[in-house]
Amino acid sequence: MHRHPSDMENIHMISIFFLAVTSLIVGALIGCVGVGGILLIPALAFFSGLSTHVSMATALFSFIFTGIVGTILYQRKGSIDWGITIPVCLGAVFFGYLGAMVASYTNAVHLNIALACIIVFAGIYTYRPYTGDGLLALEVQTMGKRLLLFAIGATVGFGSGLTGVGGPVLSVPIMVVLGFSPLTAIATSQVIQIVAAVSGTIGNLEFGGIDFVTGSWVTLVELVGVAIGAHIAHNSGARRLRTIVAVVCIIVGGFILVKSVAAL
Repeated sequence: MHRHPSDMENIHMISIFFLAVTSLIVGALIGCVGVGGILLIPALAFFSGLSTHVSMATALFSFIFTGIVGTILYQRKGSIDWGITIPVCLGAVFFGYLGAMVASYTNAVHLNIALACIIVFAGIYTYRPYTGDGLLALEVQTMGKRLLLFAIGATVGFGSGLTGVGGPVLSVPIMVVLGFSPLTAIATSQVIQIVAAVSGTIGNLEFGGIDFVTGSWVTLVELVGVAIGAHIAHNSGARRLRTIVAVVCIIVGGFILVKSVAAL
């Protein structure tokens, strides 16, 4: 049975509408808690008909710009502690490639299941009231703290390269669990997002796996969401922000878990 051209046009418009709504939500999540970009990949595949590989590459391309805008917005509010952010990003850069290399010899599905469980656990743990205690929460920059920050970045970079997820999915829950305030963790994740997205996009350009037409308009919608999310983050109390981080981590972790189990 052939569909009438007008029916096809209506379906296409509806798909664009839902993809735009999803992009706005994803942008808001990135701006508010840093986490949520992974939800854009299945949306691109479902509503635009792109392959999984092209969806991942296109989503990653858009995260370069959401990261840049997020960094600018958080910097304007004075929320980015560069003494924390730079060591974390350095660790992510150096170990991202190593993670990708190990991934080529490892069962990705099993890795994603383990990753999902960690993110869900971190989300649940994040409900614990923030005390501000511990070495990592200190404002004094000691060598021990710098090494620990580099180790966080190394873990995030390695995990991202190993599983293909964005850096903020790992950096936000790890930093909150280790004693950083949610706003500091989210601000740092905006910069990490740029590092991870640029690195991955350079690789994807080699194989031409990016849909720049779809990626361009999706990015513009995401940027509106980022601005909304950043406003929410800076106008929420610490406890409320931790709750948002926890809920998003549990949802995203659960999403990865269900998708990975289904792939077994």
